[in-house]
Amino acid sequence: MSEELTLFSIFIMGLLSGVHCVGMCGGIVGALTLGVDPKSGTKRRLGLQVFYNLGRISSYTLAGLLMGWIGAITTQSFASHSLHQILQTFSGVVLILMGLYLANWWRVLVKVEQAGSIIWKQIEPFARKLIPIKSINHAFLVGMLWGWLPCGLVYSMLTMSLTTASATQGALVMLSFGLGTLPNLLAMGLMAASLQKFLRHVVVKVIAGVTVIAAGVYLIAQVWMPMDMGDSEFDQESGGTKQEQPRPMKCGPGKCGAGK
Repeated sequence: MSEELTLFSIFIMGLLSGVHCVGMCGGIVGALTLGVDPKSGTKRRLGLQVFYNLGRISSYTLAGLLMGWIGAITTQSFASHSLHQILQTFSGVVLILMGLYLANWWRVLVKVEQAGSIIWKQIEPFARKLIPIKSINHAFLVGMLWGWLPCGLVYSMLTMSLTTASATQGALVMLSFGLGTLPNLLAMGLMAASLQKFLRHVVVKVIAGVTVIAAGVYLIAQVWMPMDMGDSEFDQESGGTKQEQPRPMKCGPGKCGAGK
């Protein structure tokens, strides 16, 4: 993954994904809120929502760690600059698809979500057994199960975790993305109506989509249109040290020596 595409940038992508989360997870947030013991006070409800989300982000982080590890194994087995280019290009394409999805211009990622629903059908019954929520431990566990809900945006970020070729970096990618989604989902539980109205505005969706598309295009450009064109002057085997050019030879009558 390009160094310029920092963890902060991924956090921002998570924040922008709120235009999708409001539709995808709004119903779940509402269901979880209704699943809390009615005797619970406002502070306790907020605390349980925090633990729902911590559990969800923990699942994202675990999935990112796994994908980063798979990427590391793959690149070690097939060490190749071309493989890295292919993986990074794939990440860029997925980001572009993610942006198109956010802007509601092309919802191709819905097909990916439908494929992921096969796994979710096996997990959902366990989550239902934990409702109503009676403790923060229950809330955290439900959140971890919630983290496996089919989501095209999560799958998009997991491809980026794969391209890091590092379990640690892969986990950090998903942690950053998860933290970016946190403000929207917490706010959704407190002021759902106002937030939904704002995030469903066409202009907000377009801004979010275009921003993510630009990040995808930039990522691909870093692979196929490198900014530094002076690499040919460097000796790659010497770690990028510029080779000293041989001094011209000056030959005179009857002798030949190095030019002064």
